Amino acid sequence: MSKQKTWSDRFESALNPAIAIFNASIGFDIELIEYDITGSIAHAKMLAKTKIISDAEAQQLESGLSQIRTEYQQGNFNPGIEAEDVHFAVEKRLIEIVGDVGKKLHTARSRNDQVGTDIRLYLRAEIREIQQYLRKFQSALLTHSEQHVETLIPGYTHLQRAQPLSLAHHLLAYFQMTQRDWERLEDVYKRTNISPLGCGALAGTTFPIDRAYSAELLGFDNIYQNSLDGVSDRDFAIEFLCAASLIMVHLSRLSEEMILWASQEFSFITLKDTCATGSSIMPQKKNPDIPELVRGKTGRVFGHLQGLLVIMKGLPLAYNKDLQEDKEGIFDAVKTVKACLEAMTILLNEGIEFKTARLSQAVAEDFSNATDVADYLAGKDVPFREAYNLVGKVVKTSLAAGKLLKDLTLEEWQQLHPAFEADIYEAIAPKQVVSARNSYGGTGFDQVRQAISQAKSLLNT
Repeated sequence: MSKQKTWSDRFESALNPAIAIFNASIGFDIELIEYDITGSIAHAKMLAKTKIISDAEAQQLESGLSQIRTEYQQGNFNPGIEAEDVHFAVEKRLIEIVGDVGKKLHTARSRNDQVGTDIRLYLRAEIREIQQYLRKFQSALLTHSEQHVETLIPGYTHLQRAQPLSLAHHLLAYFQMTQRDWERLEDVYKRTNISPLGCGALAGTTFPIDRAYSAELLGFDNIYQNSLDGVSDRDFAIEFLCAASLIMVHLSRLSEEMILWASQEFSFITLKDTCATGSSIMPQKKNPDIPELVRGKTGRVFGHLQGLLVIMKGLPLAYNKDLQEDKEGIFDAVKTVKACLEAMTILLNEGIEFKTARLSQAVAEDFSNATDVADYLAGKDVPFREAYNLVGKVVKTSLAAGKLLKDLTLEEWQQLHPAFEADIYEAIAPKQVVSARNSYGGTGFDQVRQAISQAKSLLNT
């Protein structure tokens, strides 16, 4: 390992080799190299604009930095531990390319505001990518929804049969969750897109810099108003991890349902071979690995959120080395969320098929139409609570007799209450039960078609 000192002549010797490895972040913050180069080019242009360096020097710096970008993209720039971090690695290589003028790049800048800029540039780009993944996932949900407006599925509360639903309505619930995810990321983007560049180590700089200009070059909407806050703020990263965690919550909930639906006990969906695996010992098995992995990876993203919260909770102002630990969690959360969204989108598009005959059978074999009997009586001026209690007794006696509500004769209905007429059978038929729930946002077919139309408009906007 090189004995070269990274620091000033305040230090007489290099780090202990083991400590150098412990201290280095180049192994993971190389992920930021292109953002670091982009930020450095903007910084160089700002230095020239404010006459801190000459235009010719700025052009040399930009040319050298562009060369490093090309070298990295072509696989020819692979700094090791001796560089410590991506910022020193780029600066060292820049000096090798352009000579002493490269030493001027760090004028009026600290690694503290530099890394803060890099991570924001990285995260705002990834937010936009994740939003595109969300849109593709929503599109897959919408495709199934359009195909299954009048396909019925049992609805559950407490994992007990509750009321029948349009399958499209069930899937559109996830569409709405995902829309909130998209909007939440849009909000996080606003607080990510603020420039700390020029805040220096913690107190600003004596040079006549133009922070607004460098922010404009980098596409930031605003600049930090306080230099201490600028270099130490990671609220935006925590907010992103919160948003990422909620995306994973929603994916995990759908995953859990798909795992149940694919079981022999439910048998609501068939897993296609392209998105399922088998057992090494049991030849009959077809396993829902995709939703199981998504469900498992959810805790991983939660852990990154908790980790960053714990890092931040005790940090005095301003920058502390603890903040080096923010990056790996953010990088992994980004990759995990994108991978899970892509996998679940593929699963929806080509990996499952709803078993409509089984679903139709399922909604006809329970008492999930009991509420509709109570509603029927309420519509005939029987007080709802009285109707509710009456239907509870009907269900109890029917269970004892091994009957469903649809199996009761009209005479049996009228013995329970004279308000019952022959139209009770139509009122409790599963399709009518679903169709009748036509209140705004309900599962009624007209409402579902309207919701699909609104969802399509949203995706086309």
